[in-house]
Amino acid sequence: MSLNDYESWGRYPKQLPAQVEKLFWRSEIPDFNKFSKPVLPYGCGKSYGDSCLNENGVLLDTRGINRFISFDREKGILRCEAGVTLEQILDFALPLGWFPATTPGTKLITVGGALANDVHGKNHHKGGTFGRHVRKFELVRSNGERIICSPEENSDMFSATISGLGLTGLITWMEIQLSPCPSEFFAMEAIKFDRLEEFYEINQDSEKDFDYTVAWVDCTARGSSMGRGIYNRGNHADPKKMDIPEIKKKPPKALPIEAPFINSCTVNAFNKLYFNKQMNKIEKDIVHYDPFFYPLDTVYHWNRAYGKNGFLQYQFVIPFGKEQQTYKKFLEAVAVSGLSSFLVVMKTFGDVVSPGMMSFPRPGVNMAIDFRMTGEKTLKLLDYLDKIVREANGGFYPAKDARMSSSDFKRFYPRWKEFLQYKDTNFSSSFWRRVCS
Repeated sequence: MSLNDYESWGRYPKQLPAQVEKLFWRSEIPDFNKFSKPVLPYGCGKSYGDSCLNENGVLLDTRGINRFISFDREKGILRCEAGVTLEQILDFALPLGWFPATTPGTKLITVGGALANDVHGKNHHKGGTFGRHVRKFELVRSNGERIICSPEENSDMFSATISGLGLTGLITWMEIQLSPCPSEFFAMEAIKFDRLEEFYEINQDSEKDFDYTVAWVDCTARGSSMGRGIYNRGNHADPKKMDIPEIKKKPPKALPIEAPFINSCTVNAFNKLYFNKQMNKIEKDIVHYDPFFYPLDTVYHWNRAYGKNGFLQYQFVIPFGKEQQTYKKFLEAVAVSGLSSFLVVMKTFGDVVSPGMMSFPRPGVNMAIDFRMTGEKTLKLLDYLDKIVREANGGFYPAKDARMSSSDFKRFYPRWKEFLQYKDTNFSSSFWRRVCS
């Protein structure tokens, strides 16, 4: 790989490291003090903005430390190196009856990255974030010290490293609690809703009985149809109670060329087709975990569909109480702009508290929406959306961010000063220098 290959998933901003240090053995970690520039761990590069970038610095490529260490088959406790991916865990643990307790919308991430960003998934209202299921890990600091962190041992460093964006040191291995899983299939229900208000009604009813919930929203719709979409909810499918289909897994395909396939014309057409493809109000099915959790992983390099300038994902949460009026204003602004995307998901966060000092999820309604980078037009829209989110006392997700202001970061993450006590002085990132310089 060349330095140009070490980019973020959104491919914006374009920032190159000065050097990449590839790691292969957790027993042979380099002396971080030998580098004259700040260092930052780098996994699969699935963060969308600049939290995984270190312009003119040193990236520590962790993908070579990717081995399983031990597994308790009875209790579902896995110890593995930080470069292990969720895909590796699924391939290994699912046949044994275990599943990641929390997973985001891609399995192509390292567990080190999942911990550093304290990722969340469709089951936050019940399972919380990834960090809640981490039992312990080893952290290597610039002074060469190797620290075992857990809720009982070095608990402050444990809290700072979970959601610490890779800034407290290098994680070499971790111990994770997996969740029992009767099969690799899920019993899913898709519910079509015609307006934003229906989302809240369906969601309130769904979270009682379903472990996994999420909605796709048509952000091009306006008027009485504004906020329409399709709500998906599901639970693990038990083969003792349900007929499980036989499905052969298909290998992922790669987007063959880089071109701006995603534009206002294609987005409008896709959203209309996708919303109208479901004929019935409610449809039920037994589906494999891949299309249920990871539909985008079926196409490698799908980010190329936004063209050479890349895209920005805008992910935010609005606290309960102000969410309905705020989302109406937000969706109207997006629809009027003509800059919407077909990659729009909406879900709620519950009150399951994360152990992470700077974790993003908190009770409220969360949305993630992609915008193709068109220059000043895109940036002006996002500046306006920032005001809407700010007025509702909402906040943004660093793992998906490329432009959050320092004041917004410090407002939404008030423990940032406390975090400074645990940040390694030799570790930094483009994101950190932007929001805390």
